[in-house]
Amino acid sequence: MTHRTELWVERSDLRSTKVVRNETPPLNPGQVLVAIDKFALTANNVSYALSGDMIGYWGFFPAAGPWGKVPAWGCADVIESRCPELPAGERLWGFFPMASHAVLQPGKVRADQFIDVSAHRRELPGLYNLYRRTLAEPEAIQQFENERCLLFPLFATSFFLYDYLQYRELFGASQVLIGSASSKTGFGLAKLLHDDPALTVRVIGFTSPGNREFVERLDCCDRVLLYGDEAQLDATVPSAYVDMSGDSRLTAALHKHLGDNMKASIMVGATHWQQQGRPEGLPGAQPEFFFAPGHIATREQEWGPGVPMAKAMKASVTIAAGVRDLMTVDWLRGADALQSAWLDMLDNKLGGNHGLMVSLLDEEDGNA
Repeated sequence: MTHRTELWVERSDLRSTKVVRNETPPLNPGQVLVAIDKFALTANNVSYALSGDMIGYWGFFPAAGPWGKVPAWGCADVIESRCPELPAGERLWGFFPMASHAVLQPGKVRADQFIDVSAHRRELPGLYNLYRRTLAEPEAIQQFENERCLLFPLFATSFFLYDYLQYRELFGASQVLIGSASSKTGFGLAKLLHDDPALTVRVIGFTSPGNREFVERLDCCDRVLLYGDEAQLDATVPSAYVDMSGDSRLTAALHKHLGDNMKASIMVGATHWQQQGRPEGLPGAQPEFFFAPGHIATREQEWGPGVPMAKAMKASVTIAAGVRDLMTVDWLRGADALQSAWLDMLDNKLGGNHGLMVSLLDEEDGNA
């Protein structure tokens, strides 16, 4: 059997973590064992933990008692297989626990992808059960492994927000406000809106003093404001607010300043999760949570199976290529480093121009 290292997080207290080391169970027929040699740690992971019960993220990789395994996007190699259609040696990209190893049960296997059909995952959002067989993909995509883990899931959300806003005709807004514009999903959305020649909407990003220069260098906003500068907005302009921060204070301030000109208030991320809350009774449109899989399902019906994700992937590659030189990728190895970084992520200490890649594989196991 293979030694496995995992980080577990207490579901009711995200600051409480423990490292669990055990042996992987013997494979059942149809299952594969993968060695996860890299995964990304981003604000997305915090969002998964915060909405783990509401959307079901805790259910993908169940843990015992009050504990949960936070999912992450990563790359892995199949090292043992009892699935004839997916032999050892395959390279995968997809949804994994923050761990060194995981067991998957491939189904609907194609040359380029498969679905995990484990019984406990069947009722969960299908988007996260899809795994790409990357050796079958173009070399140009294979060269973006780190960016794919760090940025593509976030930029895919950016794309679907961008598409959702257009689908809803921008809710009649003349400007889009983005909370936490330095977040990867935030500046991805800003870039798509700002660079679309068919759109005349103004893009205004909110960020902290430490991230202002980075956001300005991205050239993705028509205007960059600091938190606390909400009153500088023209309150007569119809606006749509996309909240990446989860900061209820910022949400309330913008609603009170704009009043009935707040035409849409879309909750997405939680970079400032400690200020999280869903304010009620605010003037203007009431805050609503954006559920990306729901919008993807709508587009699947209209565009055809697989087309929405193909469009999102294309947009993600374009954004990633444009910001690649502005970002620094830092590597973390080992459970202790991951525990520390998880707390830093909860405290929003990582700037938007940094990305964290993690490996929990022992060196002798050949980590990346």
